[in-house]
Amino acid sequence: MTTTAPTIIVGAGLAGLACATYLHRAGRPVLVLDAADAVGGRLRTDLTPDGFRLDRGFQVLLTRYPEVERLLDYGAADLKAFSSGAVIRLADGRETTLQNPLQAPLAAFTALTAPIGSLTDKLRILRLALAVRAQTSEQLLARPATDTLTFLRRYGWSEQIIDSFFRPFFGGVFLDRSLSTASNFFEFVFQQFVIGEAVVPARGIQQIPEQLAARLPAGSVRLYTLAEAVGGNFVRLSSGETLAASAVVVATDGESAARLLPPSAPASPPLVWRRTTCTYFAADRSPGRGDGLLRLNAAPDCLAHNVSFPSDIAPEYAPQGRTLVSVSTHDEYGLDEATLTARLRQELTAWFGPEAAQWQHLRTYPIPYALPVYPAGQAHRQALRVAGNLYRCGDYAAYPSQNAALATGREVAEMLLAS
Repeated sequence: MTTTAPTIIVGAGLAGLACATYLHRAGRPVLVLDAADAVGGRLRTDLTPDGFRLDRGFQVLLTRYPEVERLLDYGAADLKAFSSGAVIRLADGRETTLQNPLQAPLAAFTALTAPIGSLTDKLRILRLALAVRAQTSEQLLARPATDTLTFLRRYGWSEQIIDSFFRPFFGGVFLDRSLSTASNFFEFVFQQFVIGEAVVPARGIQQIPEQLAARLPAGSVRLYTLAEAVGGNFVRLSSGETLAASAVVVATDGESAARLLPPSAPASPPLVWRRTTCTYFAADRSPGRGDGLLRLNAAPDCLAHNVSFPSDIAPEYAPQGRTLVSVSTHDEYGLDEATLTARLRQELTAWFGPEAAQWQHLRTYPIPYALPVYPAGQAHRQALRVAGNLYRCGDYAAYPSQNAALATGREVAEMLLAS
């Protein structure tokens, strides 16, 4: 009896698991390899001994991502939604709340009177919201692009609302407060926040890749398995073992893919990464008052850029009676962990009051390869077929998002099924 060699997928992040899921659905044998101790790639969650769930970097899932809607079982993921909007700490220390009037109509008056820009500025937000609702995601991503900052200025927004809202909010999404990210990607992300919700699975962001992996046959995911070399019909492991394949898909992060793929692979833009650091604290009570809103810091020289309280919306993130505080710091800051933590305490105390000085530091996650840079002019789809039966997928080959990771995995699976 002849056994067909499986399609071997190197990398058990979203792209690789999506590719494996679609191939398995079509009856193709698959084998997914990953050097890590669990599936997930950049979507990982750690459980501390005292019961805190710490995502490795603050991450949310946007419920109207087309690829997520196509693939994820929302009910099984037990998704918990953040409130639509944000509490913004202005440069002078005042706070104001901006809620999405398209999702929370009763908050429209508050949104219009919030001191972060003129009435005309806020009406332009509504105008853009209505415009992106009328487009598909692909139409937005295919639009001619400039950088986001230039787009915002051309649209007519004042520097006040750019600095007090767009930089802290979308700078947090892009990990780029300079707003140099391509404007077509900005419009796509803006659309997702207008039409959908920002959520987390109740038991942590890793539940998303684990849901996909659970759909695959037993034994089709091998962890602690490092690929050293690949071709269209083989994968050689660091152990010296060589595995036969009918096709090979490299679904690692972009840096690892560049090392594995042959020099003849299709040319791609140079890989440059945005970095972030996520610092977790534990509080005895919620500074967020249970409102489920993200906190944004508009001060230009701050280290505590974005603050959230995941346990306010998903109590499973913290043991009973405690609150999990997530603090995001973007870009290079040149501080060791102890100094960063001390500086964050100072900023958080000024922001949330003297109780913040007593918050328990849980863990710090520096993430140097958080998101690939996506500048204006970069194609939102790069070549996924490398040569023969060798393919690649991942958000670095498209645009920086979970949606792109899933989309490229699906597209590679469709290419394989059509061949």
